Amino acid sequence: MSLSKKPDENKGAVPRVAVAGCGHWGRNLVRNFAALGSLAAVTDQEPGVAESFAEKHGVPARPWPELLADDGLDGIVVAAPAAAHYRLAREALAAGKHVFVEKPLALRGAEAVELCRLAGDTGRILMVGHLLQYHPAFRRLKELVRNGDLGRLQYVYSNRLNLGRVRREENILWSFAPHDISMILSLIGEDPTEVSATGASFLHRQIADVTTTNLSFAGGQQAHIFVSWLHPFKEQKLIVVGDRGMAVFDDGEPWSRKLTRYAHNMGWREGKPEPQRADAEPVPLEEAEPLTLECQHFLDCMTSGKTPLTDGEEGCRVLRVLEAAEESMKTRRVVSLLGAAAGVPGAHPGTTIHESAYVDEPAEIGTGTKIWHFSHVLKGSAIGRDCVIGQNVVIGPDVRIGNACRIQNNVSVYKGVTLEDGVFCGPGMVFTNVVNPRAEVSRKDEFKPTLVKRGATIGANATILCGITLGEYCFIAAGAVVTKDVLPHALVTGVPARRTGWMSHDGEKLDADLICPRSGRRYAESAAGLREIEEDALAHQN
Repeated sequence: MSLSKKPDENKGAVPRVAVAGCGHWGRNLVRNFAALGSLAAVTDQEPGVAESFAEKHGVPARPWPELLADDGLDGIVVAAPAAAHYRLAREALAAGKHVFVEKPLALRGAEAVELCRLAGDTGRILMVGHLLQYHPAFRRLKELVRNGDLGRLQYVYSNRLNLGRVRREENILWSFAPHDISMILSLIGEDPTEVSATGASFLHRQIADVTTTNLSFAGGQQAHIFVSWLHPFKEQKLIVVGDRGMAVFDDGEPWSRKLTRYAHNMGWREGKPEPQRADAEPVPLEEAEPLTLECQHFLDCMTSGKTPLTDGEEGCRVLRVLEAAEESMKTRRVVSLLGAAAGVPGAHPGTTIHESAYVDEPAEIGTGTKIWHFSHVLKGSAIGRDCVIGQNVVIGPDVRIGNACRIQNNVSVYKGVTLEDGVFCGPGMVFTNVVNPRAEVSRKDEFKPTLVKRGATIGANATILCGITLGEYCFIAAGAVVTKDVLPHALVTGVPARRTGWMSHDGEKLDADLICPRSGRRYAESAAGLREIEEDALAHQN
């Protein structure tokens, strides 16, 4: 699926957009695009409504076909009822317009995939209105998670509750939960492997008014989402729990308390867990209307050709979770997303899989990943986001590969091997899975697990004996034969491999002063391997 985008030819000028739908939420989009100087027209299924907003903002109210035919119109913002999102977005993309669609992108995953393909084919921007991704509090929360301020992410949960507005086009799950699913997937950085949901209908027997959705992730994280429009008061909270701290994003609070960090952690005393509490710490934020930031982002992407933060592929990922939750509510079963899309064209949206490659379903392949000629992914395997799998690579079965890994040509990653994020496997390197193989002796029950930790590099034609661990950011020289665990940042060479130096995060060999010549990071030796000196690490992050 192509992700190339064509920027507006008239660079420097503010793009001209029309808003389709001036209802409860559309009027806010009209207001913001008018304030940004880009509103060129409005339309609505009720002509009187469109004319009222047109007069207020000094733009024409025009019928939909006129907007599609107007070559001077750069983009269309779709804020119509959810059932019309797919049709309007498809027609706008086919007419060569950049498109912003309010959530959800569509009401069926296959329709969303088609919109992504059409955007790629036409070179147009497709953006989804997952508003809270642009909220200053969520952006800051995401920084806390990415910087490790909360430690390893363990649990995320959200409450989105209110009395009304009750919908008839979609249930509460589809109306309220897309925002929370989008935020949770963004924080954890991967799609869930399993989804379960329960719901209850009180006002209409076929439209759920209250739902609870549970998500499980390959990295062990868990999340749940509670949404209801039958609640006595409004509540919009997102709580993030890590092993070194917690944070609460409460959009109902004033700006000074919208994001609060708690440096709580769990200690151990006499073999028992004991909470270690800390005072709440409000996190300073720069006040800004999230919708203004979102609208400006759409205009910026149209001008620059950059892919939006919440592009069509992100919308497909959210829809996949929504559909799994809907299925779970109907069947009262846990739904696996590892095989949910098996046999469906576009089963792995946002990926590039060469026509000569094979993917045995069920398999999970993250967005942005590329799999090239004659490679084979066996069933049960999960490959993270933004990986590159070279030619003639075999993965699986049941192998786990993290995000942003690079596997060069002619490599086999057998069952029992796990690659964490950012691992590089050079061409022709070898993983074994049995210590003493014999062709005439079956030893499938003797496979030994091999763990390659984050950022490790394995050189061309190296051999990694099964049952060992390669530490973070270690460097295995080309042709080396590794027969025992490798310390973090260690450089090992030879047969059998021995440590002959230390390597920095940036892949630079360190001199005796243990200072990286590229980044300036400072290190110190320890029994557990090389470690970055914490005060310098903090300065580097800042």
